[in-house]
Amino acid sequence: MTFGESISTCLKKYFVIQGRASLSEFWWFQLIWVVSYLSIFIFNNNDAVFFFFLGIIILIAIPLFTVGVRRLHDTNKSGQYYFWNLVPFIGGIIFIAFMIGSGTKGSNKYGPDPLKKFIKKRKRKK
Repeated sequence: MTFGESISTCLKKYFVIQGRASLSEFWWFQLIWVVSYLSIFIFNNNDAVFFFFLGIIILIAIPLFTVGVRRLHDTNKSGQYYFWNLVPFIGGIIFIAFMIGSGTKGSNKYGPDPLKKFIKKRKRKK
């Protein structure tokens, strides 16, 4: 999944926690959050840039959560594992460990493989 496809999918599924999200979908969207978060600290003297990136963070807060839950579903784990993030220090590390693993091949109890439709589209274009 490309950067644009990942962002588009996350924004289309703004409030959707059912289903699955691919590894690339989660990490490309996470990259936007990390860049925005770091930009707030780098450009904290420039109000326009500060509020622009703060707006991005506020805008993507919900889909960042929902794509995280869908990513957990892709690894065949319950969305409740997302709450590991609430445990100081170690919780975030545990959550990242869940996110870096590859997803379940084929269907699992949360739905079909999220990359299946993108693979079919690319084969038709060739």
